Amino acid sequence: MAKTQLNVRVDEGTAQAARERATARGISVNRYIEELVRRDAGEIGHTFVEAAADFMKQYEGVFAEEFDGGAPARAKPGAGEDREGGPREGRR
Repeated sequence: MAKTQLNVRVDEGTAQAARERATARGISVNRYIEELVRRDAGEIGHTFVEAAADFMKQYEGVFAEEFDGGAPARAKPGAGEDREGGPREGRR
C-alpha cells in the first residue's frame, strides 16, 4: 500500500506520550498513530450504525404511519405467496 506523508504538530507532552506508547508496543510512532486513526475511524462507523438502528427502532411507528398509512411494515411476498403471505392460488 502506498504511503502518504502527513505532518502534524502536537505539544511536547503528546509527542512524548506517543513515543512511549509506541516503544512499549514495539512499533514506530508512525505505525502507532496510524493504528489509532484506523481504530477511531472504525469505532465512529460502528457507533453511527448503532445510533441509526436505535433511531429507526424508536421512530419506526412514526415512519410507518407517515409512509404506509399507519399499517405495519410488511415484507414483499415471496415466491408462491400472495400479499397476505398465504399460498398463492393457481391461475384461472
